[in-house]
Amino acid sequence: MAQGTLSVLLEIYYQQTASWMTHSLLVERQTERLLSAALDEQTSLRGYLLTEDKTFLEPYRMKAQTNFDNSFNQLQNLVKHNPTQLQNLKQLKEIYDNWQKQFAQNVLAGTANKTTLPGKTLFDPMRPIIDELLKNEERVFNQRKQEFQQLSQLKTALDIFSLGIILAGVGWNLWLLHRRVELPLLHLTEVGQAWRRGNLEVRLNYSSRDEIGRLAEVLDTMASEIRSRQELNQKRNQQLESLISALSHDLRTPLLATRTTLRPMLNGAFGSVSDTWREVLEEYYQSNENLLKLVETLLDVSRYEAGGSKNLSYEPLNWEKIVARVKTQIEASYQKQCTITTNISPSLPTVCGDPLEIQRVLQNLLDNAVRVSEPDRPIIIEIVPLDTSRVKVSVRDRGPGIAPSDRERLFHRFIQGRGRRGGAGLGLYLCRQIVEAHGGTINVESTLGEGSVFWFTLPAATNNFTRMNDAGTRR
Repeated sequence: MAQGTLSVLLEIYYQQTASWMTHSLLVERQTERLLSAALDEQTSLRGYLLTEDKTFLEPYRMKAQTNFDNSFNQLQNLVKHNPTQLQNLKQLKEIYDNWQKQFAQNVLAGTANKTTLPGKTLFDPMRPIIDELLKNEERVFNQRKQEFQQLSQLKTALDIFSLGIILAGVGWNLWLLHRRVELPLLHLTEVGQAWRRGNLEVRLNYSSRDEIGRLAEVLDTMASEIRSRQELNQKRNQQLESLISALSHDLRTPLLATRTTLRPMLNGAFGSVSDTWREVLEEYYQSNENLLKLVETLLDVSRYEAGGSKNLSYEPLNWEKIVARVKTQIEASYQKQCTITTNISPSLPTVCGDPLEIQRVLQNLLDNAVRVSEPDRPIIIEIVPLDTSRVKVSVRDRGPGIAPSDRERLFHRFIQGRGRRGGAGLGLYLCRQIVEAHGGTINVESTLGEGSVFWFTLPAATNNFTRMNDAGTRR
């Protein structure tokens, strides 16, 4: 705004200076016209005086005198605000009027002496006045010209200064943007990434009155509230897990006692059992076994959640033995006919792990596949190298498949897939705990109506050799 105001003022003064310079040029031009008109009058009268030819008087009468009067009037109007120039014009007018009376009128009347030179009575007195008038205007013109040049320089300097101010303003605004916007957003991104990793203790600690400051305050408050809720949820989960572990441990003893009682009764240790009572006792026995299995699963889940991977016994896995044991147990457990096909790659890298725990994972996956498959539908167990550092174990069935919404939460606690009912929803969760304790991953691929493929990967011995050494003393 300051630059704009100064530019307007300079432009006004610039135009005034240019107008004054034009005025000086007009004064000089009118002065020359006045001198030319006087010269024309003198030439006409002198020619008539010397030759007595009246044709010389025609230019004098028609335009010479008129031109002088017009030029004088215009010149007087141009310098009306300059007392010095007006005084010079007044002297010119007096000389001109005196010349008209003493010479021009005598020439026209025929009484003038031919030896008289008209220039002596007109131009000799007029010339120093004309020169003074021209010098004054030239002096004014030079002064205005100098002012004009100074204004041009000042305008150029002002433009350069304004450009510098604009560049400085742009740089200052960029610095402010970097400090007030970019740096806080970068810090916000870093803190957000830390929150994403679960580190909610980190805070933005950015205080400002702008929108980013208010946003940082809101986000810090949200993080504190989420952290408090997480701590409360963790405390409740720990209490619940402790309760489940304690209840499972307390329930296991009477369930084992019931097993040891029901089995001898069914075998006739306490006398013969009728068919009716045998059917009732077998139902009790199966229910007891289901409860005992659930309690043992809960205990295993609690053990892994409390760091059960420390108790794993690592050794090189023999996949043929593991698969054979799993197939034998599954075939003995199910009365219906099932076709289990195995495909074990001959070039598998060595994998170290706890054979019993890995067998439990494979048995759970195969048990689920048999339960959802129709009789005589093939179930395929495949063990192949995924790459040089991992082995992939998969169980493929031709069951009803699993919906995408169910697959997302299938490996969480107490979650069962559609068509896979019958348990408490802890089997796959326990499988995930076991596989992750071995450094692997587990997942499922499924299409509704076409079946599912449950698979898990385990790292090769080169990747978990340190884990084996750490577990060697525990074995």
